[in-house]
Amino acid sequence: MQAVIEVVTQRIIKRSEVSRAKYLLALEDAKTKGVHRSALSCGNLAHGFAACNPDDKSSIKHLNKANIGIVTAFNDMLSAHQPYEDYPTLLKKACQEIGSVAQVAGGVPAMCDGVTQGQPGMELSLLSREVIAMATAVALSHNMFDGALLLGICDKIVPGLMIGALSFGHLPMLFVPAGPMKSGIPNKEKARIRQQFAQGQVDRATLLEAESASYHSAGTCTFYGTANSNQLMLEVMGLQLPGSSFVNPDDPLRLALSQTAAKQVCRLNEMGTQYTPIGHIVSEKSIVNGIVALLATGGSTNLTMHIVAIARAAGIIINWDDFSELSDSVPLLARVYPNGHADINHFHAAGGMALLIKELLDGGLLHEDVQTVAGPGLKRYTQEPKLIEGELRWVDGPTESIDKEVLTSISEPFQVNGGLKLMKGNLGRAVIKVSAVPEANRVVEAPAVVIDDQNKLNALFKAGELNKDCVVVVRGQGPKAVGMPELHKLTPILGSLQDKGFKVALLTDGRMSGASGKVPAAIHLTPEALDGGLIAKVQQGDIIRLDALSGELSLLVDEAELNTRVAEPVNLQPSSYGMGRELFGALRSNLSSPETGARCTQAIDENY
Repeated sequence: MQAVIEVVTQRIIKRSEVSRAKYLLALEDAKTKGVHRSALSCGNLAHGFAACNPDDKSSIKHLNKANIGIVTAFNDMLSAHQPYEDYPTLLKKACQEIGSVAQVAGGVPAMCDGVTQGQPGMELSLLSREVIAMATAVALSHNMFDGALLLGICDKIVPGLMIGALSFGHLPMLFVPAGPMKSGIPNKEKARIRQQFAQGQVDRATLLEAESASYHSAGTCTFYGTANSNQLMLEVMGLQLPGSSFVNPDDPLRLALSQTAAKQVCRLNEMGTQYTPIGHIVSEKSIVNGIVALLATGGSTNLTMHIVAIARAAGIIINWDDFSELSDSVPLLARVYPNGHADINHFHAAGGMALLIKELLDGGLLHEDVQTVAGPGLKRYTQEPKLIEGELRWVDGPTESIDKEVLTSISEPFQVNGGLKLMKGNLGRAVIKVSAVPEANRVVEAPAVVIDDQNKLNALFKAGELNKDCVVVVRGQGPKAVGMPELHKLTPILGSLQDKGFKVALLTDGRMSGASGKVPAAIHLTPEALDGGLIAKVQQGDIIRLDALSGELSLLVDEAELNTRVAEPVNLQPSSYGMGRELFGALRSNLSSPETGARCTQAIDENY
């Protein structure tokens, strides 16, 4: 094991000693109560199986077969979740084939940041994670289930499902992915047309045609944003079957993997032969494995919040220092858009998860001694699934990449670190992803252009007021203020300025897209403006130094001058109503800082 990986892991174990012990005790207490539905009254139980067919009803009634709850994020607006429409039927059938029962326990909402980008609905995005976590808990609260299958893929959906599932950590659970859509137009071409539109060089019809050719069918979007980062994290943490993350929805292998996932969760429950609850799979070591894999592939910055929140739900305490220290020691092995021109299908074809995990294990960068849904040990995940004469089998994965511009080896990394940096200075703490930022653009010292609404930047751009070196400061975007929306709408404008030769950067207490790209962006700044962060005192023209090489993030204004300034108040009125935002005020005002996961889960802190 590489020394830094071990040091960080042991530090997390020590830091989490009390909270993790309390969590595991709670799991043991839940387990010792046996099959929960045995404690239900006759009326309770009758309600629980009233709609089942006679065979399933008999099985549930006599407590001699496992009952698996299905929690689904299906809707047919989201391309990634549309394939889930028929999954409950096929999963139930698979469970019945090995003598178990499955019921749809409940549904959770699933919204798309791609649809809400730049719109008021984006202010509900991060908050939806908490709603999904609570909805998952509600779905599993009936004491009817011996395990669960979790159907979710994108942005906040997977973290929400995880947080909710971990409150039932004594149960075995598997995630069942649906896979990415097939490749559309090249990502480089899509980015080019977006910038041309921002510059007024092409019309909206041309832009829509390009977007439609990119997002063109059922399945997960093919760029390496938060959705595919979630899938990679789940697999490396051992929460879904080996090699199942990036098989297309219409591939016959996808059906076989989904059926096998249903059968496997039946084996993992207490009445099966391999009892493996999700609360034991999610451990300090598996959390570190998830972080390492994300760093090695240039994964989404959104996970710097979500993994913190997921870990905390299991009694494990991590922070951005852990991310940053690991990033300094983990080489970048993948280049998938926006960190390269390839998409996730190209990554899968080049060697995919099996080769990535093999390289990281061989390099001493992953803990092999972990529990997974496929059995003990992560080495199982260096195999890949194949349909051989109609039967699903796992075979040894590739030993080298067939496209080293997409997926490379430990001995020939794209860069020696993971490209995620902790930024620190008088402005506070932030994170920056530089795996897609050219080294020449990683240090920017320039005057501030201060706005409190991302929509104001376009007018400045069109007026030519941004044709200069600048650090665009977008404040009042933090979790408590407006729910921390993504600011991906800024990307084409800032990218255009950079292409013109200007030194530009973004600083915000909001989020950037999981597809953060070539422009240096210090994001998730904490403390946020609403919590007294210095960002609230930044004025137009102040010089800001953003050094992604050293990690410096400084407002170069004399401290005596800063002491005389009054913080600019955050105007909450526009975000307090409309598009349902008025329903989320209590959640929003109670969110924690980004570094602590932007959570609204005080009960977890109190209990674990």
